[in-house]
Amino acid sequence: MPTVSPTTPASELRDAQLAAVRQLLGAVLPGNGFYTRKFGTEPREIDSFETFAKLPFTTKAELTADQTEHPPYGTNLTYSLGRYSRFHQTSGTTTGHPLHWLDTRESWEWITGCWLTNFALIGLTSADRLFFPFSFGPFLGFWSAFEAATRAEFLAMPGGGMSSTARLRFLLEHRCTVLFATPTYALHLAEVAAKENLDLAASAVRAIVVAGEPGGNILATRQRLEDAWGARVFDHYGMTEVGPVAIEAKECPGAMYLLECDYLAEVISAHTGLQVPDGETGELVITNLGRVGSPLIRYRTGDVVRIARAPDTTGRTWRRLDGGILGRADDMINVRGNNVYPAAIEAIVRRFPLVAEYRIHIDHTNPLADLRLEVEPASGDGIALAEAVGRAVRDELYFRVDVTAAPPGTLPRFEMKAARVVRTECKR
Repeated sequence: MPTVSPTTPASELRDAQLAAVRQLLGAVLPGNGFYTRKFGTEPREIDSFETFAKLPFTTKAELTADQTEHPPYGTNLTYSLGRYSRFHQTSGTTTGHPLHWLDTRESWEWITGCWLTNFALIGLTSADRLFFPFSFGPFLGFWSAFEAATRAEFLAMPGGGMSSTARLRFLLEHRCTVLFATPTYALHLAEVAAKENLDLAASAVRAIVVAGEPGGNILATRQRLEDAWGARVFDHYGMTEVGPVAIEAKECPGAMYLLECDYLAEVISAHTGLQVPDGETGELVITNLGRVGSPLIRYRTGDVVRIARAPDTTGRTWRRLDGGILGRADDMINVRGNNVYPAAIEAIVRRFPLVAEYRIHIDHTNPLADLRLEVEPASGDGIALAEAVGRAVRDELYFRVDVTAAPPGTLPRFEMKAARVVRTECKR
């Protein structure tokens, strides 16, 4: 792909993306069995976005079926197995089956290169010390960010194999300035710090990069994090199967820049499959332009987004996701005729400082789904707190929900993606 910067004129950027798509298809076909079956053996002539949009979508269900039929890695491999040197897998929260993902050395360098772009947008400097307080298992997590940090010669510190208390003391001892975590785990660390009388607001941490959940752009969650840590929150979006896609820049809070030097992004109607205008919500579709060894072309992420319409005052031409990730299409809850995303409930719950943790129960055993909310108080019996949360949900979302209080310390804590939505399905 020709050199593209955040300020490349939009017309030049689109031409470069189309050229990158043509180059990608030429490299992938006919060696990649998965896409050869979808597209045929010869690359199609992609001379406009209209012709590109005629390519069929790729779905997670297709990828899951492919790996089930061709275990363990499926056929979305452009090269022979000996070319691949990295393995990761998804959480499996959507389909119940984790996707296995392999990368060549070249694809991995492309992924870490995306993070170098992220670091520049965040505004990291050579003085920063980056802390990654999570176990380095098979999930992509911040593996790519950690290796990109070492590639860029930042001081990068792993925090696996430690308790939360030990991680906090490590962070303070080494005067780490940037924390990488899920919003949930960053909040949990703050909770532990309060119990241990550790003053996070007085620490050297100046930035928290969060991912894995939409909380970074939920105002109440962001405010809670920034108050507890005395640091700026930066929201990041990526997926194991597509890589690091978008990041919030220091001059533009509340939105995430799509890395359009490395991705071609579309926002479509989940019902028609057609592109929606900027400013309207739709499903994000991603083509990663440099992950040739295991590419995804027109991949339906299932994530609900909205492209910002307001002019970018920084002079950047890359499009922004207004409000970050707004939810997941398959997470929408219909409660007595009301459609609501879990993020909307979090936005209310997190405004209550006394709520230490919460859980959403959805019961599908009756014709109409019932929703129940558990809130765990930081202290006390939580009865008055549950009543106050219930009133806030009713006043803002316009339906009543049964809110109960869980005893302090009883709801689960999460290091990686939080699993706060518990569904009871109808038995068939």
